Order: sequence, then C-alpha cells, then structure tokens
Amino acid sequence: MRVRFGSCVLDTRSHELRRAGALQHLSLKAFSFLEFLLERRPSVVTKAEIHDRVWPKTFVSDSGLTRLVSEVRSALGEDADLLRTVHGLGYAFSGDAKEEEGRLAPSRFYVLLGDREIPLLEGDNVLGRDGDSAIVVNSARASRRHARIAVSDVSATIEDLRSKNGTYLRGQRLLESTPLVDGDEIAIGPVLIIFRAGSTASTETDSSLTPPSEPTARISTR
Repeated sequence: MRVRFGSCVLDTRSHELRRAGALQHLSLKAFSFLEFLLERRPSVVTKAEIHDRVWPKTFVSDSGLTRLVSEVRSALGEDADLLRTVHGLGYAFSGDAKEEEGRLAPSRFYVLLGDREIPLLEGDNVLGRDGDSAIVVNSARASRRHARIAVSDVSATIEDLRSKNGTYLRGQRLLESTPLVDGDEIAIGPVLIIFRAGSTASTETDSSLTPPSEPTARISTR
C-alpha cells in the first residue's frame, strides 16, 4: 500500500514514511499504528483494536499508546492534525488520502536473484529479510531492512541501511550511496544479486522470491 496525504507518503512496501520527500524515522510499532489508521480511515479505531494490532497478546499501559501517538504526530509535522483523538474511544485518520499504485521503472532496471528477474520500481526498493521487502533476501546474515536501491528515470543508486553484516558491491563493503551500473554484483552474506540495465525485464511484480538456499557469493573485484 502506498498512500499520499498532505505532504506525506506512507509506503508499506518499502516500509517508509516521507514528508515533503524527506525520510521520517518511525519505530516499527509507530509505523504499524499509522498504517492501521490509514487502512481504517475515516473510521474510528478503538484503543483495544490498536492494542491488538500493535501489541498482540501483550499488556501495554495507555501511556505506551500516548507515546506512540506523539511519535507519529512528530513525524507528520504540519500534517499532525490529520491524526484525530476521539476522547474516551480511540483515534482516527481525518483528512484526504489517496492510494497510489507503484509504477515500474523503465524496463531496463531490474535485478537477478538466482534464476529470477525482479523488476525495480521507481523510487526506493528495500533489500532485506523482511517479507515485505521489495527484494527478499533469505539469509540469516541479512538484516530485516538491509540495503536500498533508489531508482529514477535514468539512474539507480544503492546504499546500506546500517546492516549488521554489511552490503558488498564489486567486492568492496558499501560505505556510502553509490551509483549502480549494468552487471554490478551485490552481495548480502552468501546471497548474490546482479543489477541489470538491459533492454527488457520480466514484468512480473511478485517480489517475494526465494533464492537458492545459501549459494556461495561470486563477487567481482573490478
């Protein structure tokens, strides 16, 4: 789901909230809370429903929810008033919001993972162990949100997302956002991902792909 409201865009695929184009940092539970309100808009979501969604089978005091609301409002900035408090009941998203479809980047941008082609979407494509990642990396050495490939009409760059074990490009550990070129080899643990900017790519949009189990990475040393 990708929802635009006010100056913000919430993208559940890349698990990001952006305000005026700038990435806003939210905890996983704060993100889940905002996502829940948008899913149920404009209905009121009760405190009990929020607890079941964000803290399933766990007791959390009302102060925990209050802190979560404060975190989300801070991230929303001038759009904070869209999160409405319904006293004695819960919260609701109040305002216009529009769901957008992810748009495929030019067909020359895609990656190879095992024997599969994964098209890249325009914007941010997260690589990681999380099942909601654009490119799912099934390895114990991959972080949930490990790295990100940012795609525009004419270029693509990759950056590590402070992963524990690092992201390797062209045989070197990635230390900063770096432009990608056709044939670049990206290694996350033993998993090899090849960036391609060829003439065509599969139009398949299912990105929850499983690579061969723990293949040995082949890394170029250009």
